[in-house]
Amino acid sequence: MGLLAPARRAGGQRAYGRGDLERVALILMGKEAGFTLGELRVLLSAADPMDHRDLLRQHVQELERRISRALAAKELVEHALSCPHSFAECEHAREQIAGRIPEILEK
Repeated sequence: MGLLAPARRAGGQRAYGRGDLERVALILMGKEAGFTLGELRVLLSAADPMDHRDLLRQHVQELERRISRALAAKELVEHALSCPHSFAECEHAREQIAGRIPEILEK
């Protein structure tokens, strides 16, 4: 992906220095933050990743969407664990199911 370009020794072997290790750590941190390798290539191609604020803002928005979906899923599972009713009798479950069915199919 062109994210790392270590120096070569006389025999052709790669030689990794402190800067290379720091770059690998930065790449790993980026992956943990949810960036793709392509996005990391863009971010790390600049002298300062902050030069790509638009990409960083877009990523924050995507993370917020993922967090919202994860929280909704967590709430659904927590409700299922605490609900005294069977799945078929649970009003909350019925509402969630109805909300997933497009109105055009209900007519």
